Amino acid sequence: MTAPVPYLQFDAVTKQFSGLHVVASPFNLVVPRRQFVAFLGPSGCGKTTLMRMVGGLDTPSTGGIRLEGAPVGGPDRRRGMVFQSYSSFPWLTVEQNIMFGMKYRRDMLAAEKHERAMHYLKLVGLQDFGASYPNRISGGMRQRVAIARTLAAGSEILLMDEPFGALDAQLREELQVELRRIQAEDAKTIIFVTHDVEEAVFLADRVIVFSPRPTVIRADIDITATLGKSRDLAMRDSTEFFRLRTEILHMLRDAHRAAS
Repeated sequence: MTAPVPYLQFDAVTKQFSGLHVVASPFNLVVPRRQFVAFLGPSGCGKTTLMRMVGGLDTPSTGGIRLEGAPVGGPDRRRGMVFQSYSSFPWLTVEQNIMFGMKYRRDMLAAEKHERAMHYLKLVGLQDFGASYPNRISGGMRQRVAIARTLAAGSEILLMDEPFGALDAQLREELQVELRRIQAEDAKTIIFVTHDVEEAVFLADRVIVFSPRPTVIRADIDITATLGKSRDLAMRDSTEFFRLRTEILHMLRDAHRAAS
């Protein structure tokens, strides 16, 4: 019997900049469809570079990345990106910003695009702000707009580069809860880059822990096996959450000392 083709596969990927290996050891990883994976590690370890390669914004120096068996090329709407900065268009309303993600879709009528925009406005809790402009809503709302625009465009894979890093602690927690809810209702494959251990443990089904450069995978941790799929803020006070958080923190500290 032929083995099933992996959904998203990193095959011996390396990347060099000016002779410096960002991902020094060949990077191998398989991400199943609809899994939420967090890339966790110190700044400069290569986690964002790997995510950008999935998005088609960078290319591997050696090795390759495949999506359902096909080599990943340049950017396309199957792979949507959400960055730390709020990437909304200030001259467009919230609804128009979300519609912009479908601008070049020729397989949908205008009425279908509007209906889809309304669906994702509701999904991110902004159904009452469709006519508002980005300068009239909060930073957290603008980040929800960016998420909704990416989802409305038809992205199967959501690539998120520290999207909540610029927010205050309370708002960050609120959006973490929202992202878990969105994932439960509109399941996508998510790669989420962060250096925040608590954020990674709370959000992800699976956490990939990176070492400092020269980069290797320190651990591949199945978070769902311990915490389950459902998450709420009360879970952060649980013994299981605290144990995972502490275990990963010690792992990162040990790796940093070994690299010093």
